[in-house]
Amino acid sequence: MKKYSVLICLVNSVIFIVIATLVYPGGSLLDINSTGFDWSKNFFSNLFAAIAINGSENPSRIWALIGMTFHSVGYGVFFINMAKKISERHTCTILKMIGAVNILFTSLIATPLHDIMVIISSTLFLIGLFYITVYLLKTKLHLLKFSCIICLLTFYYTLYLYGSGDWGLLALMQKISFISSMLLVLGLEYFTKQNDFEQLKPGGQKMQATNR
Repeated sequence: MKKYSVLICLVNSVIFIVIATLVYPGGSLLDINSTGFDWSKNFFSNLFAAIAINGSENPSRIWALIGMTFHSVGYGVFFINMAKKISERHTCTILKMIGAVNILFTSLIATPLHDIMVIISSTLFLIGLFYITVYLLKTKLHLLKFSCIICLLTFYYTLYLYGSGDWGLLALMQKISFISSMLLVLGLEYFTKQNDFEQLKPGGQKMQATNR
């Protein structure tokens, strides 16, 4: 069961978030009178409000909160597991810290602290993914190398849209970034192993990654 903890968390996250979108009453920043959740116009944050944008009571809130909890735990466990695959002590420590701290910050996205938590959790995720990408570039896992770079660029562009206030395109990019990062996390979790991250000592000898 422990081996599949990340997969279980993310699958449950998707299930609960999809349920939340199905019961969302309606309303978006672009059209307060719209019906239901529009994936190209609504933001996930709309699901967490007690009152929907159209003024109706929002039954999606509880489902979205459960989904976000699974999501934050899944990502946290992922970073902690990746730390066990990389031999360099500094990177291992950084990834473990990001995994533990990001569980809290990501879950707080569903609170009134949404804006600041988005910034903090996104920054932590990008730092962790950057560290992993640096080590991944030294491996032979070419598909995952490419996927990491694409995911980083997608994430950076989404944050740029968030900062510039381009809400129309941001709503769509939020979903693309969410899906791409989730697929990447699953790919890294289940298609990498300690041997992929062996490092060379100065004398040319390989240093085996060890569990911590």
